[in-house]
Amino acid sequence: MKKDYKKEAASILEAIGGKENVAAAAHCATRLRLVLSDESKVDEKALEQLDVVKGTFSTGGQYQIIIGQGTVNKVYAEFSQLTGLGDMSTTDVK
Repeated sequence: MKKDYKKEAASILEAIGGKENVAAAAHCATRLRLVLSDESKVDEKALEQLDVVKGTFSTGGQYQIIIGQGTVNKVYAEFSQLTGLGDMSTTDVK
């Protein structure tokens, strides 16, 4: 069965408090790296229930969602369209 990356990205976006809570977004090989305006808006339980999400953590002002190699770029492509942030590099997010 083909994964619906747009749906997964929309579910992630909803769980992290919507696009107005996302200040910046990028991805590395395995993780979606986000700078959030308010991390208290994140619904960890909702994120953990998503098939595509392998784990989450917050470090150095970044909220990172572990998705996995080969999938994270597809989810990020949909996520950046939904947020309207466009492509950012991990340097932009630091």
